[in-house]
Amino acid sequence: MASSKLTLSIDSNVIHRAKQYAEKQHISLSRLVQNYLDQLIKRNVDVENDIDPDILALTGILKGKIPNDIDLKDERFKYLKGKHGI
Repeated sequence: MASSKLTLSIDSNVIHRAKQYAEKQHISLSRLVQNYLDQLIKRNVDVENDIDPDILALTGILKGKIPNDIDLKDERFKYLKGKHGI
């Protein structure tokens, strides 16, 4: 895979700490950022229907399966609409 240059604006303190971390991991800062972005993208792609993280955190606490005909985003919207009286 070909590499491309990328210019980012990042707080200097974050850069300093990231360089220290990368050095301890024996990898370059570029590799560290690449690995992070790759994992971030994979994690987002793996989540079906792009479910809100707050809802996803609740997965498994209820018995049974959620029926396929229920739209979780729509249900969350209805709940919040009722809660806030909109």
